[in-house]
Amino acid sequence: MTDRNLLVIDGSQGEGGGQVVRSSLTLAALSGAPVRVDGVRAGRKKPGLLRQHLTALQALVTICDGEVAGDAMGASSIEFRPGPVRGGDYHFHVGTAGSTMLVLQTILLPLLKAKERSRIVLEGGTHNPYAPPFDFIEKCYLPLLARMGANVTMVLERPGFYPAGGGRVRVEVEPAAKLQPIDIVERGKLELRRARAVVSGLPTNIADRELKALSAKLSWPDDAYAIETVPDPVGPGNVVMAELHSEHVCELFTSFGVQGVPSESVAGTLARQVRRYLAGTAPVGEFLTDQLLLPLAVAGGGSFRSTGLSRHSSTHVELLEQILGVTVAVRQHERDGVLVQVGTTAS
Repeated sequence: MTDRNLLVIDGSQGEGGGQVVRSSLTLAALSGAPVRVDGVRAGRKKPGLLRQHLTALQALVTICDGEVAGDAMGASSIEFRPGPVRGGDYHFHVGTAGSTMLVLQTILLPLLKAKERSRIVLEGGTHNPYAPPFDFIEKCYLPLLARMGANVTMVLERPGFYPAGGGRVRVEVEPAAKLQPIDIVERGKLELRRARAVVSGLPTNIADRELKALSAKLSWPDDAYAIETVPDPVGPGNVVMAELHSEHVCELFTSFGVQGVPSESVAGTLARQVRRYLAGTAPVGEFLTDQLLLPLAVAGGGSFRSTGLSRHSSTHVELLEQILGVTVAVRQHERDGVLVQVGTTAS
């Protein structure tokens, strides 16, 4: 698969994690250009492809009938030559508690380019502490994609927590000729606050303690809190989530229960995230910042005000400029946070 047009990406750049791999593959599928990633996840304690990265790669190969070298667990170098993206019915199984949402994000923007509608079943982890959970993608990310012209719907058929996995998600993707730029510089009015404690195969008193501790720190109305239990759980799991629905954006924060960690500590971690966000005025939080960069780059422009760029996001910016040649300008905002302008140059 030698090609002088082959784009070679250093997988160790920036934070040196799976983001470099996933974004490089997605951009290759969108552009139709071949790519090689060397030093896959070189910045991690256990470098090389993990199951969720391998599933994402194989999913891309499937939807665009591509060619690949290095598609094996632990591979340190992969080469991908995409073909035309095809919509259709697809079923991808991560095989572990690896994140189904990261697999989805790898193939979602390419599938929007397909001529046909796509129906996808994803099995694996849906609530993983090292990736955006289903709820974040559904409530925060997809509504912004919808404003850009995408029609994507998701249904959580069965949650899957780390380490057992076993989750199942159905996704439908309608073709979108072109994504439109959007600007998100203000939150607007805060319209809804909600906190949910979810338990899978664990006593509900865990969730009750978490919400009582959270209530003491946030002082939201009683009807803002709810306990959810997973019917017929595949394995044990617990997460507490806080949603802030504003006029122009939704943000969702999570804290996962860990064996040996008191429920009150889990709630305290979540409360600190919520307070930190509410203390400022920037609409887009750290994790949503990372999710927005790629679709705005594909749209060719747009802007948003962020609480700040993580190392993860900074790596993403480097990749977008390297692969797409899209300028991403970041500057301090006069009020708080930073203004991120995609496809423009800071004045």
